[in-house]
Amino acid sequence: MEVMSDFDMMNLPDALTKRIAEMGLIDPTPIQAQAIPYALNGRDVIGLAQTGTGKTAAFGIPLIAQLMSTNERVTPKTARGLILAPTRELAGQIAQVLRAMTDMKVQIVVGGVSINPQIQRLSKGVDILVATPGRLLDLVDRRAVRLDLTNFLVLDEADQMLDLGFVHDLRKIAKMMGDDRQTMLFSATMSKQMTEIAASYLQNPKRIEVSPPGKAADKITQEVHFIAKAEKTTFLIELIAKHQEERALVFTRTKHGADRLTKALDRAGYKVAAIHGNKRQGQRDRALGAFKARDILVLVATDVAARGLDIPDVKHVYNFELPNVPEAYVHRIGRTARAGKDGAAIAFCAPDEISHLKDIQKMMKIRIPVASGRLWDDIPNAKLAKSDDYNKVKGRRGGGAEKMPAAKNRRRRFKSKGVKSLE
Repeated sequence: MEVMSDFDMMNLPDALTKRIAEMGLIDPTPIQAQAIPYALNGRDVIGLAQTGTGKTAAFGIPLIAQLMSTNERVTPKTARGLILAPTRELAGQIAQVLRAMTDMKVQIVVGGVSINPQIQRLSKGVDILVATPGRLLDLVDRRAVRLDLTNFLVLDEADQMLDLGFVHDLRKIAKMMGDDRQTMLFSATMSKQMTEIAASYLQNPKRIEVSPPGKAADKITQEVHFIAKAEKTTFLIELIAKHQEERALVFTRTKHGADRLTKALDRAGYKVAAIHGNKRQGQRDRALGAFKARDILVLVATDVAARGLDIPDVKHVYNFELPNVPEAYVHRIGRTARAGKDGAAIAFCAPDEISHLKDIQKMMKIRIPVASGRLWDDIPNAKLAKSDDYNKVKGRRGGGAEKMPAAKNRRRRFKSKGVKSLE
């Protein structure tokens, strides 16, 4: 099938083409150009693409086009099309994009907010329902919605739904829907378990892969700093001070770590907020809104924010703590360099995180440039340096002492017996 280079060539409904143009979408991205024609022809689609490549429009445009062409009336307590997303934030963003494309009834149901208004909105039925799996099943159990008349299903960021433990929920939802449906699955990676899910969900799907799994956007500049865990906060404050007028997104592994770091940055005088799973939905929405509006310029987040969120003009992404799942690193840094812009991804690596760094580099098939510090051996009992006396490290392959540059001496050296590269 020919790849379409312009939305006008895709034989879309006139009203949809007009809305797309008003949104500033002129030239399809590679995933859009390849996926949309197959989806418009009713084919099941597996779309594999890195974050920030326009996947929402890649499934949203053909979904809306087909719903417009059938023009069926909505049945109470049903949805003509269903989109499943792993997080509340991503579900909200998808709904926002779809509402800009169409006047059809688009509703969102997610956890963390009252379920009663959602039940009320579903009572008359909707054209498109965007949902997180857990809340959708809650609504099914309450008989607020039925799925047997849903003819279109989209799984967005499907690999993260598996990572978050939604596999059983996805299987339950699939059984509630009829076999005569069109399914589109979009993901950044394709694990063995994902392949099994795809085999049970999709029929003769067209697989489209526009970038290798684990590849970051070309315009992201990456670097890593080897640093003692106790020195990370001070060093982060130093680095952010160099670009105080630009947005920075900082990732931690834990919710409590995010809160601690947010307090430290606030004490340092930065306008900062945090989003993670312990925050109420209203708090998360306000934090994201303030970040987008530039009322705050530093947002601290766990991986709940790493997938699918389109936050404009994030110039710097900090991996304050490296993720223990390599793919999460790619999704984190994908929050910068969006829509063809450039960005910087800065990683901090403590001694106990070197194995995570190795896994990330192995998956991405690259070596992340070292900006400061030295690469230490992954010694299980390695301890952090306790004073400024640790200004020297052994030379590579045991070749004598080497003094660290004075500018890099921030009491963040590692005490160890050797050094080796990641080659």
